[in-house]
Amino acid sequence: MKFTIARETLLTPLQQVIGVIEKRQTLPILSNVLLKLSDGQLELTGTDLEVQLITRTTVESGDNGAITVPARKLLDICRLLPDKSAINVDCKDERFAIRCGSSKFNLATLPADNYPEFDTGTTELEIAVPAATLRRALEKTTFAMAQQDVRYYLNGLLLDVDGRTLRTVASDGHRLAVFEEVLEIEGQGRQIIIPRKGVLELARLLGEGAETVTVQIAPNTVRVNLGAVSFAAKLIEGRFPDFQRVMPRDLARIMLIDKDVFKGALTRVSVLSNEKYKSISMEVDEDAVMSLKAQNPEHEEAEERVPIQLEGSGLSVGFNAAYLLDAINNVGSAQVRLSFTEAANSCLIEDCEDSHFKFIVMPMRL
Repeated sequence: MKFTIARETLLTPLQQVIGVIEKRQTLPILSNVLLKLSDGQLELTGTDLEVQLITRTTVESGDNGAITVPARKLLDICRLLPDKSAINVDCKDERFAIRCGSSKFNLATLPADNYPEFDTGTTELEIAVPAATLRRALEKTTFAMAQQDVRYYLNGLLLDVDGRTLRTVASDGHRLAVFEEVLEIEGQGRQIIIPRKGVLELARLLGEGAETVTVQIAPNTVRVNLGAVSFAAKLIEGRFPDFQRVMPRDLARIMLIDKDVFKGALTRVSVLSNEKYKSISMEVDEDAVMSLKAQNPEHEEAEERVPIQLEGSGLSVGFNAAYLLDAINNVGSAQVRLSFTEAANSCLIEDCEDSHFKFIVMPMRL
């Protein structure tokens, strides 16, 4: 394999692919990036066997071939070469030779035939989604995903296609984030769970300018085509909890609070909360004043009083302040709506101007 390519033309796809390549691998070849050159098109592939990224770019001239080279070393070399320089690559005798001006590098290689296949399966459902919609759906829910939970189905994001409605749902068992949007294209009912790493990589890729993306769902994988970039991930097997059942109904108490005032009060009070649990108490009296209180094992205390608009009676309940702040940071309106049932066994947090996003947080025992 032999080709000439502009530094920036190679650097961008390398930066995209590197996100799925782990630094420490049980298989040495998984630390490499697969390079395939065919008819002026250079294809770069990276995988950790759970997530795969393929990016494509054009070369100025070259001879077809395929090889794998250490991904991070190649990226570091490209990053440190002069801007707008031309890179000449010549691969022969198991050596990947790079020339650029007065610089010369030789990288070890592994055969392309040994690179693991990533079976994406047969597509069962294909939908076209505006990239901005999918990006927003991920941004509004990914923060609620679990990390290394024994309930493995929570260590990912539920993508629910139901007729013309696209939903993303994430939960760690203590809180739940839901985003839904109506699409112009109707799809069959289907639910899949995308693993955490795949969700984070996809969210990163969606920030790079494609207008519409194609989502292809197979029995065990999902594939997303973003123009020159193809993303694929193995799905988490299992059944996601029925999120509709935990949606609070018969709301007896509804509060409207200035978002910035509420966020500031929560942030200040949480400074003196228990470092591990971030627990605070929320008390609302009949005069429509919310008191936020925190106490830590050193018996230090903090209290903030916030005026609110109240429908219904007062209450006293405990929460993890970090969970409340995560939800508030995803609210775009000037006011945030907090709703409770009579038993106050959960809190529904909503954007007053955007009905697409809902967040539920479970109370804590104080």
